[in-house]
Amino acid sequence: ADNLSEALKKLKITSTDSTADSLEGCLDCLLQALAQNNMETSEKIQKSGVLQVFVSLLTPQSSCTAKVANIIAEVARNEFMRNPCVDAGLIPPLVQLLNCKDQEVLLQTGRALGNICYDSHEGRNAVDHAGGAHIVVDHLRSLCSKTDPASEKLLTVFCGMLMNYSNENDTLQSQLINMGVIPTLVKLLGIHCQNAALTEMCLVAFGNLAELESSKEQFAYTNIAEELVKLFKKQIEHDKKEMIFEVLAPLAENDVIKLQLVEAGLVECLLEIVQKTVDSDKEDDIAELKTASDLMVLLLLGDESMQKLFEGGKGSVFQRVLSWIPSNSHQLQLAGALAIANFARNDGNCIHMVDNGIVQKLMDLLDRHVEDGNVTVQHAALSALRNLAIPVVNKAKMLSAGVAEAVLKFLRSEMPPVQFKLLGTLRMLIDAQAEAAEQLGKNVKLVERLVEWCEAKDHAGVMGESNRLLSALIRHSKSKDVIRTIVQSGGIKHLVTMATSEHVIMQNEALVALALIAALELVTAEKDLENAQLVQILHRLLSDDRSAPEIKYNSMVLICALIGSEPLQKEVQSMAFLEVISKLRSHENKTVAQQASLTEQRLAVES
Repeated sequence: ADNLSEALKKLKITSTDSTADSLEGCLDCLLQALAQNNMETSEKIQKSGVLQVFVSLLTPQSSCTAKVANIIAEVARNEFMRNPCVDAGLIPPLVQLLNCKDQEVLLQTGRALGNICYDSHEGRNAVDHAGGAHIVVDHLRSLCSKTDPASEKLLTVFCGMLMNYSNENDTLQSQLINMGVIPTLVKLLGIHCQNAALTEMCLVAFGNLAELESSKEQFAYTNIAEELVKLFKKQIEHDKKEMIFEVLAPLAENDVIKLQLVEAGLVECLLEIVQKTVDSDKEDDIAELKTASDLMVLLLLGDESMQKLFEGGKGSVFQRVLSWIPSNSHQLQLAGALAIANFARNDGNCIHMVDNGIVQKLMDLLDRHVEDGNVTVQHAALSALRNLAIPVVNKAKMLSAGVAEAVLKFLRSEMPPVQFKLLGTLRMLIDAQAEAAEQLGKNVKLVERLVEWCEAKDHAGVMGESNRLLSALIRHSKSKDVIRTIVQSGGIKHLVTMATSEHVIMQNEALVALALIAALELVTAEKDLENAQLVQILHRLLSDDRSAPEIKYNSMVLICALIGSEPLQKEVQSMAFLEVISKLRSHENKTVAQQASLTEQRLAVES
């Protein structure tokens, strides 16, 4: 301790005019003390005011420069020392030293700047202001192909410095991307894949940059996919695989890179991991299984990558994914169902899958999760069934396979995501299927649940889908029994509210359903239509210039049907509809104008 105090005093007095030898001795003493107790020594250095002295010692001509930079690197390992280093004015001379040729000076300077930037806003700003990043990126470019140990060490330090400089800072990350650092780092990874420390630094830097959208476009122009897959195949340790996964996941959000990863053979690696880890209960294996299967699902979100792996339903990848569905692992069941939902994104794939028995597999999976089931698996299996039900030719096949009954088992679910998918699946199934729509529409339990969900104010998706399914049951069945069931369950008011939705498609569906009610069961529904103020709403829709032509048309059709009811006709007469409708006779849309003329005639006769 006495030696340290002596050295600090001596440094302050003699820094300007001392001999190199006495300086070296003082600096060695500081380095020794830092090695023994970094924190305590750093505090003493700060209190002594020596940091300011270091500014004058950081010159390319001085033989002590590397040692001074080394001391700064060591003290800056402490958080409390980073701002004092900036305040002492050390950043500009350190950045200047990045231009020198001496490898040891470059190494220690890179370390010092990297440590000062670590989690320090002030440190990063100062380096940015002094233009440090640019010089380091240039060094990476020029050293990139050198594989001698000293160059590799320097490259590792420089990568680390850039990582600390830009970590979790979008502005500085964008700056590095604009400087073209990405192609350089990818090249580094390819050339130095044998060097574990440097590879690790590259991966962390990639993970840092890959979150930014602009970086993904740049990555797509490099051979990153190939390099990462090559590296991944060599890894045995869980931690190393995990590091690569952390880069792959954000990159795989880009569709171009998805396809590159598929072509580079990532899928085979992922399937192998699944096979190795599926029966293990080791924590690392469970984590790897999840990451690999999640990434597999992500790759299937790209249209081209998905179609490439589907291979007309004959692909080995598609077959392997199918085998996940009956698995005992919830994670694999989930990934399998999500993968099927992703494969089911075009009619051709959907038709092939339904013809090849996928529906039964999904229904068996749902069956395993009815009582206290896994909500994410339920949601995924329902998503897959909903997508499969989109092509017209699949609907009748799926209905006769019992899909509607399988889905109805989840009516009791209190989970909005499951409710939402359940509703969507039923709505897809009954589209233009009159018999199925009638059967479901007479199911009192279902209709009552729909009416209840129509009031789910906290869950707009569930509320919207419930309304749409109510309307669909009427539109596709055109059945008096269905309308009676819906009236008795209190569904009419929701259909009237739906006619005021902000979505034209929903408004339209509501108006068509209400017109069918008025045409088929007006007396039964009369009271509810009156209480829900339907006539006033129609007046508003017809008066509003912003209403779409089809809304105006269907509102007029509905008015013509409503005047068959005495109380509703009185309401129509009291609201000066003729005035609004006569204006619509000159509407630019011919169908609207024609319907206005017809409606005007009907109203004139009735009055």
